[in-house]
Amino acid sequence: MTDKQARPLIVVEDLAKTFVLHNADQAIIPVFERLRMAVLPGECLVLAGESGAGKSSLMRSIYGNYLPTGGSVKVLHDGDYVDITTASPNQVLEVRRRTLGYVSQFLRVIPRIPTLQLVMEPLLENGVGKDEARARAETLLTKLRLPIRHWDLPPSTFSGGEQQRVNIARSFIREYPVMLLDEPTASLDGENRAVVVELIREALGRGAAMIGIFHDQDVRDAVATRLFPVADFKAAA
Repeated sequence: MTDKQARPLIVVEDLAKTFVLHNADQAIIPVFERLRMAVLPGECLVLAGESGAGKSSLMRSIYGNYLPTGGSVKVLHDGDYVDITTASPNQVLEVRRRTLGYVSQFLRVIPRIPTLQLVMEPLLENGVGKDEARARAETLLTKLRLPIRHWDLPPSTFSGGEQQRVNIARSFIREYPVMLLDEPTASLDGENRAVVVELIREALGRGAAMIGIFHDQDVRDAVATRLFPVADFKAAA
């Protein structure tokens, strides 16, 4: 393995997060502090801990939805590390467009966009031709067992499990180098959970680095390369 291949794709150093409750006399709620991690290509780091340990807050801090109280989140992007905590909004958007993907339990889309178009969009935005984008979208939607009759319909009309499959297809079609997975199988049945496990393993096989939250024990056991106990970094009250 070369030095370049051995570089972590994401490095978190001394990360801290507290919340200030402005409607409760400025009460300060500590979440975590001095949190450190590094994730190599081909690793799936699963966040472990009970509800309230700070797993989702950590995930959102890494993605840039939450501004940490301190520390850094460095993502390897175009050969250099970009610190998500200090990068400009345009830099963060560029990292998200090509390097850092996020799969949540929820699909937020413009209501009238057809499903196939929605899944194709990430590839079209990155310069992939329409025919190739369509073929790859159709392959993923078929693998995720979404009926063809749904492809021309907007996913806002679908069930929760169907929307989740569209969400997964849209996220995995781009083949991000780094992916954050926040309960991606929460609304899925056993067969579709198995498909998502296969997609995760394929991504790890091509060298993606992943950080995930999985409450499903079987899914977690199937994809985790190691566990990360978030509660070990709990901030003092």
